[in-house]
Amino acid sequence: MKDTGVTRRDAMVAAAGVAVAALGRRARAGAHRDKDRFVADIREALREVDAQAAVAQVLQRAVAAPGDLMEALGPPAGAGIHALYNDARLTVLNVVWAPLMVLLPHDHNMWATIGIYTGREDNIIWQRAGTVIEARSATALSARQVLSLPHDAIHSVINPIERLTGAIHVYGGDFFASGRSEWDAATLEQRPFDLERAQRTFREADARFARTPLTGP
Repeated sequence: MKDTGVTRRDAMVAAAGVAVAALGRRARAGAHRDKDRFVADIREALREVDAQAAVAQVLQRAVAAPGDLMEALGPPAGAGIHALYNDARLTVLNVVWAPLMVLLPHDHNMWATIGIYTGREDNIIWQRAGTVIEARSATALSARQVLSLPHDAIHSVINPIERLTGAIHVYGGDFFASGRSEWDAATLEQRPFDLERAQRTFREADARFARTPLTGP
């Protein structure tokens, strides 16, 4: 095996650009090609009696044509939490997961709906068991799939594949506000959610991804 001098991220970003073009050629009516329009549709859905269900419908339409959504957002180029909209009632994030990265179990104290537009996101759903938590179920999400979580859900996230995953995460409140919890990976004990620690997890995963060379014969 030899080092080609091209990083895995370089190759994956180039491949994502090709995928955008190919998916765009197969775009369907009603898909989102404009980021502002997409966010406006989500904000409008909050007016409905069942706001989370209405948001899920908007998100389902968007991820059904992932090429159009990536035209609006740009193809994933590196791991990170990218805010598309945030106020006291609503947060819309474009979350890009590095290959094989893991995020600690955490809660939101608000409903959340997730839609995948490229790659895969595995969610482990946890429940309280005395002073710790225990795994209750798991859901594997692939491109074009949507998952809704209730306000009291505890989940952790894994990108189990060796390429970037792009996901839209919508929250019925201010994701960046204080008052949430996370659970230690080893002890499963509760502690205050540390946004900087979470952002550092993304930065470190992205750095590992950037350093990984492609090898060939």
